[in-house]
Amino acid sequence: MEAKAIARQVRVSPLKVRQMLTLINHKKAEEALLILKFSPQKAARVVYKVLHSAMANAEHNLGMDMDKLIVANATADNGPVMKRFRAVSKGSAHRYVHRTTHVTVVVTER
Repeated sequence: MEAKAIARQVRVSPLKVRQMLTLINHKKAEEALLILKFSPQKAARVVYKVLHSAMANAEHNLGMDMDKLIVANATADNGPVMKRFRAVSKGSAHRYVHRTTHVTVVVTER
């Protein structure tokens, strides 16, 4: 059995979130929480919350043992982008985008 948690439209670039997910993929859930807790990146805080939620779902909904949980799969998919414009010289404008991410974490019992 597996439990999962999803955070949608998080205001962090998917590339930055994927860097955090490579640190925790296929590790024990408790160890992954410690890694994320002491990482200074903003993406680490987001992934920490999603992993913590997935662990709570596993314990509360499926009755899994918290000590035996491992991170089976963690993915970060592209979300919608917010398109904005910034004024530049000679009355023109340049476009830039704010990227968002859908973070999914799946935990299973060993």
